[in-house]
Amino acid sequence: MKFEVLGKNGFVPTAAIKEYAEKRFNKVVSFFGPEVVSEVRVVCKVYKDHHKIEVTIPTKGTVLRAEVSDLDMYAAIDKANDKLVSQIRRHKDKLKHNLEKEGIKQAYSNEFDAESLEKDILASQLVKNKKIELKPMTSHEAIAAMELSGHDFYVFLDKETEKTNVVYRRHDGDYAIIETHTF
Repeated sequence: MKFEVLGKNGFVPTAAIKEYAEKRFNKVVSFFGPEVVSEVRVVCKVYKDHHKIEVTIPTKGTVLRAEVSDLDMYAAIDKANDKLVSQIRRHKDKLKHNLEKEGIKQAYSNEFDAESLEKDILASQLVKNKKIELKPMTSHEAIAAMELSGHDFYVFLDKETEKTNVVYRRHDGDYAIIETHTF
């Protein structure tokens, strides 16, 4: 597994921070098998008044993501870890459902036990270009993937129509879908 701890805004992560981040995020990785998580990417940013941690863990079937700010870098790492574990706990039923699917079931670790998890955890300009792999899924699966990623939207390939759609969370907390059509 590839574990990256990168610095931005002139910050260079020390060996102690790298070791601490790896130790903390290995707990999240342990819920999945080594075949499922191929990399963990941690980006540390330092600003005048706070530190920011961005964690991205692509897994088979979904992407876990957390973004947290704090005055202390170590506290931000802890908060990001807690946020990821909370996402897993909140969506354990949806993850369990995905574990039932052929092919994915064999890939996840036996340590992924929802019960033990419950006990264990009490734009003005273009600035980024991202490529994603579109996976055929239902709108309910897309909402679950969006919630796990921590984003307010999720791009997916609709299983029925085979068209690219976007599911997003509205300001009132409900979900909506943007369906694409070609002319």
